[in-house]
Amino acid sequence: MLIDWLGPLMFAGALVLLSLGYPVAFSLGGVSILFGLLGIAFGVFDPIFLTAMPQRIFGIMNNFTLLAIPYFIFMGSMLEKSGIAENLLETMGSLFGRLRGGLAIAVVVVGALLAATTGVVAATVVTMGLISLPTMLRYGYNKDVATGVIAASGTLGQIIPPSIVLVVLADQLGVSVGDLFLGSFIPGLLMAGVFVMHIAVIAFIRPDLLPALPSKLLKVRGKALAFKVLKVMLPPLVLILLVLGSIFFGIATPTEAGALGAVGAMVLAAFNRQLTIRSLQQVCDSTLRTTTMVIFILLGSTAFSLVFRGLRGDSFIFDVLTNLPGGSVGFLVVSMLTIFVLGFFIDFFEIAFIVIPLFAPVAQQLGLDLVWYGVIIGANMQTSFLTPPFGFALFYLRGVAPKDVSTGSIYRGVVPFIALQLLVLVAIIAFPALVNWLPSISG
Repeated sequence: MLIDWLGPLMFAGALVLLSLGYPVAFSLGGVSILFGLLGIAFGVFDPIFLTAMPQRIFGIMNNFTLLAIPYFIFMGSMLEKSGIAENLLETMGSLFGRLRGGLAIAVVVVGALLAATTGVVAATVVTMGLISLPTMLRYGYNKDVATGVIAASGTLGQIIPPSIVLVVLADQLGVSVGDLFLGSFIPGLLMAGVFVMHIAVIAFIRPDLLPALPSKLLKVRGKALAFKVLKVMLPPLVLILLVLGSIFFGIATPTEAGALGAVGAMVLAAFNRQLTIRSLQQVCDSTLRTTTMVIFILLGSTAFSLVFRGLRGDSFIFDVLTNLPGGSVGFLVVSMLTIFVLGFFIDFFEIAFIVIPLFAPVAQQLGLDLVWYGVIIGANMQTSFLTPPFGFALFYLRGVAPKDVSTGSIYRGVVPFIALQLLVLVAIIAFPALVNWLPSISG
């Protein structure tokens, strides 16, 4: 009967509206109202469910963990304005420029550092695309390799802590943010490491694709270069260690560590003489806009989940997923494919607030480690955001790339890195010890 399918139809309707480009919060809220009224008309939805909405909204506003989101957004935005990315790219280029493929290695190193400080894919890809791509092309780098390195390095912000992605995932999965940060630490470094190895192999096999920089550009040498590297790298590394260390060693909660990171980012901006009233206004405006978007999506997804549950859609999905052939393996395949495909069309926050709450109870029922599950979700979305033709990172790079760089070059460039990310994802799934390498810090 049609009445029994109202829940699945509601889920499909929300995905259709999202794929058409309607605002996420209003798509979810509108679908909730429409199907709530249909459910009442057919007598399958009890209006008493709606009385729980105010309490749920208050619960969101009272969620201390979610307070970490604006802090990390502020930290990333402030570091972007402070000129740290430019200094890092310039200095790393001087350090590795003597090597074939040195500029590409510098991009990966800086991408990993920016991922650990900003955690925002768009900011990292755009910054490195504007600064490093013209330089790489000017000195003879192959367009495919150059664009692939930048796009792939930019997506490291999905998996390297501290990351907004991991904060939201931890909240939706009901696990400790610190545990998820700790679990994603080695997979994130492993991802960056295989990128560097790939570049080294390409530079060895095809040195014409990744030439070394001319010696006349590398005037800073010896102690002067060492001092410059130390001066540029030490501040962001100290900030990363303060934020992650305070969480890992139980000194601060993720929210408190986020506040520490926000203050630290302001201090670094002040040292770089970039802490002005105007820059502070721009950072606060960016933080407010992004945080407001997240909160409105949360409100819309809360209304959606309430009506969806009232229509027994969650029971339908739960029964389907728990009865898949292959048990936990079948569930992993279906859930990962679903998240991977959705990553083409909708942003991480929509996936986290709509799909993850449906998958989390099933994963728990099947006895999967939710921290490990959260890490492979992050790695999966990182791959999805890089995969043609719809990967978000590709569009960010296309927007700032020179006109002589074709979309085809970007697509071809990311293919080897997608294969590498899939290999790392398989390794994480096959060897859970990569995630559970230390005892839980929440216990």
